[in-house]
Amino acid sequence: MAASFHQITSADELDAVFNMSHERPVAVLKHSNSCGISANVMYDLRDIEADVYVIVVQENRELSNSLADRIGHRHQSPQAFVIENGVATYHATHYGIDPNEIGARLSTS
Repeated sequence: MAASFHQITSADELDAVFNMSHERPVAVLKHSNSCGISANVMYDLRDIEADVYVIVVQENRELSNSLADRIGHRHQSPQAFVIENGVATYHATHYGIDPNEIGARLSTS
């Protein structure tokens, strides 16, 4: 099985992701569709067996800013999180994003 990517395009969808995080850990990726590093991260994440929720920053900057405000991490892209109980328990940016670590944190639920 491969990752299933789901684009977040509304505040309601972002709220739903945070609500899900109270049931199980969820992965969120801030993705830049004009950045080679971000494209590489998306490619690497395809092998984890989980849902990955994606905010494309060029298309949804307001949602990207809202996520930053909610979890207290300054905006960067690419930027990955694992959110549990509404709190970011994993955070990394650029080449520091570790798909294996994200997959391990998602599978511990």
